[in-house]
Amino acid sequence: MDKIQVLKPKYRTDEVLNEIKECLDTSWTGMGGKSIEFEEKWKDYSDLPHAHFLQSATAGLHLAVKIFKEKYGWEDGDEIITTPLTFVSTNHAILYENLKPVFADVDDSLCLDPDSVLDNITDKTRAVMFVGIGGNIGQYNRVREICELQGIPLIVDAAHLAGTKTSRVWTDFGAMRNAQVGWDADAVVFSFQSVKNLPTADSGMVCFKDKEDDKTARRLSWLGIDKSTYDRYNKGTYNWKYDVPDIGYKYHGNAIMGAIGLVQLKYLDEDNQYRNLLSESYDYYFNMLDLDTIEPIKNTLIGDSIHSRHLYPIRIKKGLRDFVMEELSERGIYCGVHYLDNTQYSMYNYAHGTCKRAHEISSELISLPLHLHMSNSDVRRVVEEIADILPEYDKDKSITRGLLGRAKK
Repeated sequence: MDKIQVLKPKYRTDEVLNEIKECLDTSWTGMGGKSIEFEEKWKDYSDLPHAHFLQSATAGLHLAVKIFKEKYGWEDGDEIITTPLTFVSTNHAILYENLKPVFADVDDSLCLDPDSVLDNITDKTRAVMFVGIGGNIGQYNRVREICELQGIPLIVDAAHLAGTKTSRVWTDFGAMRNAQVGWDADAVVFSFQSVKNLPTADSGMVCFKDKEDDKTARRLSWLGIDKSTYDRYNKGTYNWKYDVPDIGYKYHGNAIMGAIGLVQLKYLDEDNQYRNLLSESYDYYFNMLDLDTIEPIKNTLIGDSIHSRHLYPIRIKKGLRDFVMEELSERGIYCGVHYLDNTQYSMYNYAHGTCKRAHEISSELISLPLHLHMSNSDVRRVVEEIADILPEYDKDKSITRGLLGRAKK
């Protein structure tokens, strides 16, 4: 049988190559060109006021923390409330600026629990870092309200949230329409890394609410230089003079990644819709088997909101998680863990034991295969193999028997 990967990107190769060919034909493959075009298309798609294309989402998170630290006069050792259930880049971005990650616990959605956020606020709290795991947003609105009441910035790690949309008031008359999650945050950062919903090879986007923050990010991402090469070259005559008012970083995106992003963006909603269909199949088959050991993570979005469905995570209880993953691997089905409780890592071990729910969930969590190369029969195979591995599996409740039973009715 064919192997099923946990995540696998899909590219519209011919269209991508045509976009890249334009970069090569014009000899503009670095910063500018297609990368700027992608920024404009992303703003049109997301309705976010600013968008700066970068080499990674990690770079975007670092810039957000750095810019806010300087803007608001934070001191080394000040605190940012964050989640232990995330990829380490989220929390590394806080350490880059000599700030302290303070870990709040998560709820059943895998996202920050607002009550735990409140419990962890001190006189040194300067911001909250919110992560939307797998496309879920949990109790995001409550967390945002807490930040507003406390007068502290909200940074959203939206690495999994490209295309996750919820209702927003758009006119003075109260008209509503869906908007990209993060429109109301002080900074929201997206990942376009190779296995994300909008895959390039590796890149990201930082979107600030404030125009001056966006300008600062553009300068810092180009080593602190006040004019980009693209801007200097495209003003009619090449102006080689510039100033360097800041010590910055080599964080900017490039035209080749922008070219890939332009094509992928055209299909983002369509691709997310297909991911949702696969997720609904998972829900259906797990519901049919009714396995006590398996608990899929619920979709926390309601009404006409749109879920990106970057991941399909489940909890496998009774200490069977690692056993099930190993058995699935032997059968050619590869899963992931998103994520290990960060307080188990040595650099964050000072907080070990402070987030009991995140620690418990982390020990039970599996991300099942979910990508655009899968079919409904692949989903069914994954679920049947999991059921076959579990000691509680009852052949009388098999998917095939369940389907036949329903057909007879």
